[in-house]
Amino acid sequence: MAPAVLVAILRQRQRQRRWWLVGLIAFLLLLARGGAAADEFVFPGFSGDGVNTSGVAMVTSSGLLQLTNETKEVFGHGFYPTPVPFRNASTGVVVSFSTTFVFAIVPKYPDAHGHGVAFALAPSVDVPGAVAGKNLGLFNPSDSTGQHRSEIVAVEFDTARDDEFKDIDDNHVGVDVNSLRSNVSHSAGYHDAATGTFASLNLIGGDPLQVWIEYDGDSARLEVTMSPAGVPRPASPLVSCTVNLSSAVAGDTYVGFSAANGAAASSHYVLGWSFRLGGGRAQDLDLAKLPKLPSPSKPNKKPPLMILLTLLLLFAVVLLLAAAAAAALVARHRRFAEEEEEWEIEYGPHRISYKDLHGATKGFRDVIGAGGFGSVYHGVLPRSGVEVAVKKVSHHSRQGLREFVSEIASMSRLRHRNLVQLLGYCRRRGELVLVYDYMANGSLDKHLFGGGSTSQPPALRWEQRGKIVRDVAAGLLYLHEGWEQVVVHRDIKASNVLLDADMNGKLSDFGLARLYDHGTNPQTTRIVGTLGYLAPELSKTGKATTSTDVFAFGAFLLEVGCGRRPMEFSVDADSPGLVELVLEHWKAGKITAARDPRIGECNEDDLELVLKLGLLCSHPDPRRRPSMRQVVQILEGAAPVPETLPEDLECSGRLFYSESFDEFVTEFPSTSEITTATTQPPSSHSTDEQQGLVGCVQLSSADLLKPT
Repeated sequence: MAPAVLVAILRQRQRQRRWWLVGLIAFLLLLARGGAAADEFVFPGFSGDGVNTSGVAMVTSSGLLQLTNETKEVFGHGFYPTPVPFRNASTGVVVSFSTTFVFAIVPKYPDAHGHGVAFALAPSVDVPGAVAGKNLGLFNPSDSTGQHRSEIVAVEFDTARDDEFKDIDDNHVGVDVNSLRSNVSHSAGYHDAATGTFASLNLIGGDPLQVWIEYDGDSARLEVTMSPAGVPRPASPLVSCTVNLSSAVAGDTYVGFSAANGAAASSHYVLGWSFRLGGGRAQDLDLAKLPKLPSPSKPNKKPPLMILLTLLLLFAVVLLLAAAAAAALVARHRRFAEEEEEWEIEYGPHRISYKDLHGATKGFRDVIGAGGFGSVYHGVLPRSGVEVAVKKVSHHSRQGLREFVSEIASMSRLRHRNLVQLLGYCRRRGELVLVYDYMANGSLDKHLFGGGSTSQPPALRWEQRGKIVRDVAAGLLYLHEGWEQVVVHRDIKASNVLLDADMNGKLSDFGLARLYDHGTNPQTTRIVGTLGYLAPELSKTGKATTSTDVFAFGAFLLEVGCGRRPMEFSVDADSPGLVELVLEHWKAGKITAARDPRIGECNEDDLELVLKLGLLCSHPDPRRRPSMRQVVQILEGAAPVPETLPEDLECSGRLFYSESFDEFVTEFPSTSEITTATTQPPSSHSTDEQQGLVGCVQLSSADLLKPT
């Protein structure tokens, strides 16, 4: 072979090798382009050539993509100007993509707004045939429910609920494939890593919100995550679903945003956008570099006349409200106004505010008792929760009131298990309000005589009555001898004996009590008390003593044992009084026959002791009455009843009032027990005898106890 031919053959083979290498390299580059290429862009704000806008959408001078404005029934689009190759050139499968963006919805009015915004994959930038309102500028009524393949996939941020599309609410995120009936949706919100709870987001709140959307081409998994702008990306997505985009979108698809208004308007903004195609996450947005939202638009200024009229109307309303508030304050002050003078400072710890008492008694409505001196109400003190009895007492004398308050304050320091504790007082508009411990079982007279109600308590057994008289005797002994001063009660009777929850007897109502020092004589005072319990010597001396208290206690013993009031008025003027009745039975040799028939079987000896002691305490001669110490000793069995014949206690002649007794009868306060009195003319007895006979006046239930 010639050398020239050999050289030609070698050169041809070298050229063939070079073309083969070039073709191989080109083929490899083509495969690399089709399988692993990545397209991405970042918009930290927008410019005129960055996005293609249609409808009413525009790029503002500050770099915002404004999809809609405050116009009704409009929509706007903002798409990346060139299509994105979503399909793999060799396999035809949709490749992975990732995007993040910041958007905000600012409604024109808080209670009326547009329909929302959507991130969309669409076959064109202007989406032919799309309409506004509930179709979000992506669909029209013929294809909005999936009747046709529109090659549109969207993630909607929907702010209007529409039953046609089976929306879950008017504030949700949904994934739409060729239809506005979302494949999956969830109320807007995010999983807060700080608290570990789900936090709701308001899409129309006007604040920027950040969204992350990822699609994995291999698993066909689409995830949507959102949070307030500036909050770190939550670890868990809000919406996650499987979507095969290969059969849903075209090979070259446009990506961008759409928003729409209906009968109401919102301004829909996109502040920044980052997108990546081909695997990996889209670049993070630097929120500090994003454009700011415009300030809320201010309403048009009203004409000056309207402003003036509005201000005048507001001024008039404010003036009326101020006057009403002032009137209410004055009325409230007057309602709870109390009287307080300098001399009351020393009694301050014993004073309770009228406001507290008004609240404790629910406006003085729960009446639990009434008498000649006032009504008694049940209450619960607001601070301590203690149950109390609150008594209103009228008092018109200023000097007498001062003395009364002084004694009330002193007696509030009395402490004995058989005395009802006086907790304090209040003074208001000529009224004294006294506060006592509450006794659950009420007054003894209700149990002895009933209260006229259908719910009358059962009759007391003698064991209960005997204990009660001993309780009262112990309390009265404490008043006479056990305290720093002598306390004369002056109104001992069954209605002033209260029973606690355990039926223990407690002497109450110290409104008439008087105090004096041990070893001194009591002062002469106006005669007060209840007919039937007043000692005869009061009409002459006018002095309330421990002996006059013993006389009243004697009447109390007889009414407890006999179930009768010391003084009862009847049509029969010859009807004997209680003392006279018991004396007649004693003279007949059977004093216990005078007992209350409701007692039934009892300790006859104890009953006889109480009745005889009652007669002894009711002796017309104060010198013959025992002291309360002797009374307690007799009741406790530590001393015998003094030997006394019934004739020693009997009053000679008919029972009558003396002239001196008539003089002070009119000064007595009225009671529910006594409404009238009948007097007999004096007999021919001597003056001393008449004085003794005054003590034989018929007695009224429980006003007969006074010690010497």
